[in-house]
Amino acid sequence: MRKVEVVEFDQVWSVLFDREQKMIRNILREEIHDIFHIGSTSVENLPAKPVIDIMPVVYHVELVDQFNERLEEIGYVAKGEYGLPGRRYFTKGGDNRTHHLHFYEVGHEGITRHLAFRDYLRNHPAEATKYGRIKQANASQYPFNMEAYIQGKSSFASEIEQKALHWYENLK
Repeated sequence: MRKVEVVEFDQVWSVLFDREQKMIRNILREEIHDIFHIGSTSVENLPAKPVIDIMPVVYHVELVDQFNERLEEIGYVAKGEYGLPGRRYFTKGGDNRTHHLHFYEVGHEGITRHLAFRDYLRNHPAEATKYGRIKQANASQYPFNMEAYIQGKSSFASEIEQKALHWYENLK
């Protein structure tokens, strides 16, 4: 059973991201277009579950499946699309999850959604603080119920996502 744990921001998360993205680049090589650190661990001062979310952007998402075995060698478990068409999802660490990979193909709308959410929180610290408090409260209330934890923050996360997408589009 996975424990829901939300901890204070840790500077080491960017180091862990960097180390991991280098291994991923080494495996996928020329199929990689870019790799982004996303999710709460990518937003300074935002409390988070200590799981590094990584978004490799590739030229052909269906080719990612050919690398499953190599990614398994560095600890990842392939989950396929895992409910999101056009994505390839991987986890690392079992019940003590350490990393998630969210592969998308260049041009997929999921890329913009993740980057807008991350960048919005980076540029709106009051919203990030509020989001962090909600996450901490839900983790305290539901320490062994990941579904309830996610459900408890989903309304606010959706609200932020809508604001973030609007904000992000206006930056262009």
